[in-house]
Amino acid sequence: MSVLLPALIDSHCHIPLLSKDLSVAEILDNAKQNNVAHMLCVAIDLAGAPDIINLARQHDMISASVGIHPNTVLENEASVDDIIALASADEVVAIGETGLDYFRSEGDLEWQRVRFQTHIIAAKELGKPLIIHTREAKEDVIRVLKEEGADQVGGVMHCFVEDWETAQAAMDLNFLISFSGIVTFKNAENLQAVAKLVPLAQMLVETDSPYLTPVPLRGQTNQPAYVRYVAECIAQLKAIDRAVVAKKTTENYNKLFNKIK
Repeated sequence: MSVLLPALIDSHCHIPLLSKDLSVAEILDNAKQNNVAHMLCVAIDLAGAPDIINLARQHDMISASVGIHPNTVLENEASVDDIIALASADEVVAIGETGLDYFRSEGDLEWQRVRFQTHIIAAKELGKPLIIHTREAKEDVIRVLKEEGADQVGGVMHCFVEDWETAQAAMDLNFLISFSGIVTFKNAENLQAVAKLVPLAQMLVETDSPYLTPVPLRGQTNQPAYVRYVAECIAQLKAIDRAVVAKKTTENYNKLFNKIK
């Protein structure tokens, strides 16, 4: 008789961006077949947030997050009240993704830092955790989190690719470290070394689908079902059973997001 393993949660995906390849029904069915019980669908702008919230209302397997990606270009910046108006919905468990990205954007990026601060203020007013994106901006991300008191709500360092010192600083601020398919890549030795060091009690797993498809499925469109390969890689790196990774990361997710869904 087969042993039922603890179910996994994909802590970060973009279902609307998967729609050209898969229907929502297919995404959910594939997740179930791979023992993935839940997924957090993350907004990259406020215009798309209502559709994500409606997805979460229609499907118990989906929760929503509301925010504006640091690389999203807007004619008019959103206010704290704009974010709160959408993020107050019960289906919304987090604020983000938000943060800083100095890789894709050029010039004076003070607007990114102001946008980041706006998200943190909204998160603190709502008492909901933050989902943080950072690329080539780790020092400023940690600095802004500290200055704005983001440790009051905590959250997730999503798709983590930074060094151990950054992971430590984030965990000290009440943030979990989430690993994506990148950790499965052959050239990710430095990240794999960090994954070995991050305590399982402070870890999540994610797909960031449709991006960053894990080994052994590189070349295919990523989807929440494939978070199992991230969990299996973490288990191998830590020399523990995948069931332990599934159980603990699911517990971590539920604790951080207050089991809203």
